[in-house]
Amino acid sequence: MGWRPHVVSVSSSALLVLLQLLVLLMLPADASSSSQTTTTTIYVVYMGEKKHDDPSLVVASHHATLASVLGSKDEALSSIVYSYKHGFSGFAAKLTQPQAEELKKYPGVVSVKPNTYHHVHTTRSWDFLGMSYGQQQSSSWSSSSRLLRKAKYGEDVIVGVIDSGIWPESRSFDDSGYGYGPVPKRWKGVCQTGQAFNASNCNRKVIGARWYAADVSEEDLKNEYRSPRDANGHGTHTASTIAGSPVRNASHHGGGLAAGIARGGAPRARLAIYKACHAVGGSASCGDASILAALDAAIGDGVDLVSLSLGGLGEIYQSLHAVAAGITVVLAAGNDGPVEQSLNNALPWGITVAAATMDRTFPTVVTLGDGEKLVVRTPRLLMNHCHSPLFHTTLVRCRYRWDGTEHYNRRSGQSLYYHNRSAAASTSDDDDFAWRHLILFPSCDEKNLGSENITGKIVICRAPVFWSDYPPPRQLSRASRAAIAGGAKGIIFEQYSTNSLDTQVVCQGHLPCVVVDRESIFTIQSSDSNVAKISPAATMVGSQVASPRIATFSSRGPSAEFPSVLKPDIAAPGVSILAAMRDSYVLLSGTSMACPHVSAVVALLKSVHPDWSPAMIKSAIVTTGKPQIN
Repeated sequence: MGWRPHVVSVSSSALLVLLQLLVLLMLPADASSSSQTTTTTIYVVYMGEKKHDDPSLVVASHHATLASVLGSKDEALSSIVYSYKHGFSGFAAKLTQPQAEELKKYPGVVSVKPNTYHHVHTTRSWDFLGMSYGQQQSSSWSSSSRLLRKAKYGEDVIVGVIDSGIWPESRSFDDSGYGYGPVPKRWKGVCQTGQAFNASNCNRKVIGARWYAADVSEEDLKNEYRSPRDANGHGTHTASTIAGSPVRNASHHGGGLAAGIARGGAPRARLAIYKACHAVGGSASCGDASILAALDAAIGDGVDLVSLSLGGLGEIYQSLHAVAAGITVVLAAGNDGPVEQSLNNALPWGITVAAATMDRTFPTVVTLGDGEKLVVRTPRLLMNHCHSPLFHTTLVRCRYRWDGTEHYNRRSGQSLYYHNRSAAASTSDDDDFAWRHLILFPSCDEKNLGSENITGKIVICRAPVFWSDYPPPRQLSRASRAAIAGGAKGIIFEQYSTNSLDTQVVCQGHLPCVVVDRESIFTIQSSDSNVAKISPAATMVGSQVASPRIATFSSRGPSAEFPSVLKPDIAAPGVSILAAMRDSYVLLSGTSMACPHVSAVVALLKSVHPDWSPAMIKSAIVTTGKPQIN
């Protein structure tokens, strides 16, 4: 076990690629431009404020504008994908590049841009924020708890969630037994039916649902529901975080970890679901054309706020029309931290949310063959009887008690594998927590792991110190898939910061998966034995977990596009958030999980102050947030 030399060289195949590029550069311009004149792609045409209150007249104006470029109304009708007619004016259409350039010259056209794609950024958190649920009135109530009750838990506020859809059978969206009244009369939306989704899937909790997929290829729709039903799970998770009904005895995949009452921050608010993101390649991808169609419909349907846990290239400028209509827009800051100027969604009229930790962690024990035990947990812990603080990559030896055992060596890290089997399970060869041989790789990609026999072993992966094409979370995802394919029985993954965006879903149900810091790897390497075992994770909650801290993955400001706008506006819990996914509950991390926490607070404020504008609501949240130094 040890390092293997890795020599970077220029292969013959790489030279061939360079020669091909040179040949392409020497081709005449007509060879590359001819395809641009015939190939169509989706463009988003923005025309600013709508000129008519009648949506049919707005649509007619779109057809007329497009027909003037394409030559006929029939061509316009076959080309158009979406018409935006409720909150603003514009359309998405299949155009060639010359046609798009021609449209830019037309009066009334503000912009013409290619359809770009965004990606989604994954319940102790409400108690951590002081919003206790279901307790008798007490003088010790926090101001947050008083807001929760004064707002009647967000009663009748309509929350628009633009995401990957919803799994309506989840207990979080059950409207029975909670005394919901009729759907608010101001609601103008519909319950759009489709594959595995009928009118009965809407109720007094989920009062409406729509789906948009005109900019998604048939190939990408093969693994999707052609309906508001959520194939990815991201939208279900965010919606239940905002307004999920209380569900007792919820835990991560039912295994007992993070057990408690799963609920939304505004559990009596109503949900309007707009599916604009689709399961593509293991994630959820969302095109501008569909996002704008969903936003336009939400404005027309009469929502009170819109929650957008999305990120990527380009800002959604049209969200200004929602704010002008009195609709608060809440956005995720992005998961590209800790690099400066990595922030997404820096629009000044929206509320941009960063992700922070909370006072809960999930320690696990890695036992080495020589008897040494490493307690691995998220790295934001107060140290009792220790001589120095624990930073991202600092190892501290200290004395403390955990599960009745003393004198463990504490390490920075976290378990990403939350199994429902007990620690006293069988230690047979099939047991996930049995003794296993260790094997070290400098890089855990498919090629390296495929070159050795890793069956039944715990794979140790080293992450590069410097920037690479794949940030640590993505490297872990790739390593997990390769380890599973090779028959490994565990991963110990080393990276420069253990407080990173975890990928529990990748590891869950397949193999124990632990992230540790660099010094922990050195300790494992220096052990006299090359075997180890990973114990199941446990839940630890309380003041000994120093929090909140900004999560490493949370994108930092200022915005590269708007450097003079101070962003993010606020931070909220976004690390290991328990919420609904299909018929279960899972822990996910990301600014996508932080964004719905603020959306729920917006719903509560809107319930108490229905006359407040989005600017007033944003000001109330930003100016009353408490600075924390941990």
